[in-house]
Amino acid sequence: MTPRLTPTRDHGGNLDSAMARFGGSRDAWLDLSTGINPVPYPVPAIPDEAWAVLPRRPEMEALREAARMAYGTSASVVPFAGAQAAIQVLPWIAKPADARVLAPTYNEHAAAFRMGGWRVEEVASLDQLSGADCAVVVNPNNPDGQVHRPDALIALAGKVGHLIVDESFADPMPENSLAPGLEQAPDNLVVLRSFGKFYGLAGLRLGFALAKGPTAARLAELAGPWPVSGPAISIATRALADQDWQARTVQRLERDAAQLDGLAASAGWSCVGGTPLFRTYHAPDATQAQAGLARHHIWTRIFPYSGHWIRLGLPPEDRWDQLRQAFAGLS
Repeated sequence: MTPRLTPTRDHGGNLDSAMARFGGSRDAWLDLSTGINPVPYPVPAIPDEAWAVLPRRPEMEALREAARMAYGTSASVVPFAGAQAAIQVLPWIAKPADARVLAPTYNEHAAAFRMGGWRVEEVASLDQLSGADCAVVVNPNNPDGQVHRPDALIALAGKVGHLIVDESFADPMPENSLAPGLEQAPDNLVVLRSFGKFYGLAGLRLGFALAKGPTAARLAELAGPWPVSGPAISIATRALADQDWQARTVQRLERDAAQLDGLAASAGWSCVGGTPLFRTYHAPDATQAQAGLARHHIWTRIFPYSGHWIRLGLPPEDRWDQLRQAFAGLS
């Protein structure tokens, strides 16, 4: 059987291609092409046992409970090796049929459903998702930051076979999360959460699917017996419970996002939207803007469906001067 071909999966984090084109050592580059917190959670000491044995049931349950508390939910928590791993298995929660994805958005959702044999349509409004056998909404959306109210999404769940709500960037915006309301939501609803983005530990590869009833049971079956590593469990159980660090981080992200907006405005860019973890701007020419920053060894993200959108993550605290100088060079 010939494998199904999918459109190119375009992502940030492709710094090697920037280096090949614009030169410079890796240390010289400031990679703002992803939306990952640049000040990661301080990794605690990891018990030797976490490396040496398969994750045990008590440790897995401690991780699930820490996630339930952090996300304010009473739903079942299914850990995965990153939200991406959950996206890969979602096409198998039901028989392939018609899937609709609210777009433009993170392109792995449509790609995963296509690879799973689903007929995939990308649509422009929530209303157009009604009637789908599976519907996908990224909330807040990547890359434009569009947000949909929880009550609107719960209402949509009653009009589709399954509703997937990807909340990978919701940690700094908990008021928009469906997680606390899942107890009253239909059983066909799945909420995805990413650990690595907000906690700045993307290499840990950890994420969660929140669901109820048969949907949660099916996701746990698809995840398998040891979906995440012992070190990931050890680090995340502590980080998810660290409310002081979380509160300080949200304040810093909001402050830095506002500072980034100011730099963009100085270049004549307008803010399309975003979250405290990334911002997307309208530039006169996105390709030219990306190249202008790249000449200062700053890498950003542009999109094949827009000649104007350019997305920037936040720099670490000791690299703001490099970013300011680069923006000064654009004007």
